[in-house]
Amino acid sequence: MNSSSFVVPRRGVLGLAGLGAAALGAAACSGPSTAASDDGTAAASSTDWSKVTPAGTVTVWTNHPGSSQAVEAEFLTRWAKENPDIDVEFVTAGANYDEISQKFQAALTGADLPDLVLLSDVWWFRYALNEQLAPLKELLPAAGVDTANYQQGLFADYQYDGEQWAVPYCRSTPVFYYNKAHWAAAGLPDRGPQTWDEFAQWLPKLKAAGTGAQAPYGLGKGTGNASWIFQNLIWGMGGALSDEWTMTVDSAEVLAASDYLRNYVISGWAAVSSSDQASDFGAGLYSSVIASTGSLSGILKAANFEVGNAFLPGGTAGQFTPTGGAGFAIPAKRTPEQQLAAAKFLAFLAEDDNTAYFSQNTGYMPVTTGAVDSATMQEVYAQTPLFKTAVDQLENVRKQDNARVFVPGGDQSTVTAWEKVMLQGTPSKDAWGTAQQEVQRSYEADVEPLLKS
Repeated sequence: MNSSSFVVPRRGVLGLAGLGAAALGAAACSGPSTAASDDGTAAASSTDWSKVTPAGTVTVWTNHPGSSQAVEAEFLTRWAKENPDIDVEFVTAGANYDEISQKFQAALTGADLPDLVLLSDVWWFRYALNEQLAPLKELLPAAGVDTANYQQGLFADYQYDGEQWAVPYCRSTPVFYYNKAHWAAAGLPDRGPQTWDEFAQWLPKLKAAGTGAQAPYGLGKGTGNASWIFQNLIWGMGGALSDEWTMTVDSAEVLAASDYLRNYVISGWAAVSSSDQASDFGAGLYSSVIASTGSLSGILKAANFEVGNAFLPGGTAGQFTPTGGAGFAIPAKRTPEQQLAAAKFLAFLAEDDNTAYFSQNTGYMPVTTGAVDSATMQEVYAQTPLFKTAVDQLENVRKQDNARVFVPGGDQSTVTAWEKVMLQGTPSKDAWGTAQQEVQRSYEADVEPLLKS
């Protein structure tokens, strides 16, 4: 895989370069930390950050989420004007979050590490647990990061054992999208269903309305859709994939949620998309879908109908939404000088104007409270009122289940169970029973021995 990078040298001129594997190593490293071991972990120590001088370079590994290369280029231009003594470079470290993490895993045994690495919700914890990430609780304030300004529900996603291990960057929630013309044809109110049971009452009306859709409701596949979104239904039914570190993947509530959604498919009310449910919805193939906030721009560009959106449906236990996406972490195996420079760039990214600019141009959530009400975001809300729905829905945010995000392979095991039930008709108790065994084994082998008592 070829890598590429944006660089702003101290003279403030933006350059674009292609890096092969050897060149990437040279660009991404200025020497291993003397406080770190050979496996990428750091020895426990307290640093007096007031006596540390930031390094002159910061290398950032990213996959340019939300097609954000142009946004990143603008960031580098802004940064160079304010910080001419520190060069920042964005390096393409993979096409997606998984590829970045795999590259980072391989780099931990060598010297070719970045100063900042973008890690998804299902990857950061394993590195924190193995002490391969730098603790940030003292470092962030020392670098000028206003941690109180972060959306605390998003900021807390990266906390473990009393420490902060990353900060939110490209974050999203799933939202409910619907075709207003199909809703009108079915005689439905112009809003999303408040509960899953209300939706179940609406679906037969949509099916009978002659809208031309393949199904009233489109379901997604894959870890970025099924496993992530499915938590909403489980939580609404009073269940969870895990209770802290007790794995409950095959609990009665999970099986009930699985059977409930399977009945949608059996009844012809729902169908599983063969590609991407958001794209299919934009093409008019489904009357409604649940998809990421980040899908909004693509849906609006593709749709030749009026789109509505709403909070996710709730259940008897309440109305909840998971968050997803990725945040930036600092490797432990970097010198204090490199870590401080990296944290200073995090402070820059967390400035309200920059946070709002990123959201405006990518569709991701504004991760700081100040950005939510900024002039930039007010323009976004005015131009795209549907974007405000996702921001308002942050009031319903619930931390994702450990079984999915903290147990290696948990997301894949749970989505495989979901797909077996929805696509193959496998009984829920069999599909989720297998997932429970896989997740439990992974937890016992890869997590439990490293947990601190």
